[in-house]
Amino acid sequence: MDIQVKSSNGITLVPLETRLLTNRQIFLEGEIDSKSSCDFTKQIILLTKESTSAPIQVIINSPGGEVNSGLLIYDVIQTCHTPIQMYCFGRAYSMAAVLFASGRFGRYMLPHAELMLHEPLLSERIRGNSSSIKSISDSLIETRKKLNRILSTHTGRSEEEIKAATSYDHYYSAEESIAFGLCDKKVFFDEIMEGNI
Repeated sequence: MDIQVKSSNGITLVPLETRLLTNRQIFLEGEIDSKSSCDFTKQIILLTKESTSAPIQVIINSPGGEVNSGLLIYDVIQTCHTPIQMYCFGRAYSMAAVLFASGRFGRYMLPHAELMLHEPLLSERIRGNSSSIKSISDSLIETRKKLNRILSTHTGRSEEEIKAATSYDHYYSAEESIAFGLCDKKVFFDEIMEGNI
């Protein structure tokens, strides 16, 4: 989608994503995969080179996706010197909820936004001999422990509490997310637009 931008040279069509990026806003939407994680990383690199002090707003509306791709985004968020603020518009499920909860410079949800946590899932059917299946199972258990440690770090909850919360698809409203330590504040859209957070 293109939008019209007026300048001294007349009217220019600019992609909406480019205009949002100019405002230091990155959308993390749809499936989290290798492409979206690399795109996210490139955008963070670009904005960080422009300024290490001006905050970046990451707006999430995602059903989740691949754990490894999500962990790339997590590493970028955790080690970037530029303040990255997390916003949940709509939903942040699974890996997207982990990323949202990991925000270090503010985690904000719209009133009807929703988070969902669960254990990591296999993305395809298991095939192979018993040794291969055991290896896949061991890897999945290690991934679950890693994600539980991450969530424990960012929520202040014990790993046992996180394990219980992720043992099934657990949905959280904005209020429930705040109570569990996944979110800092419920906000309204006009507050975000006015910069009053």
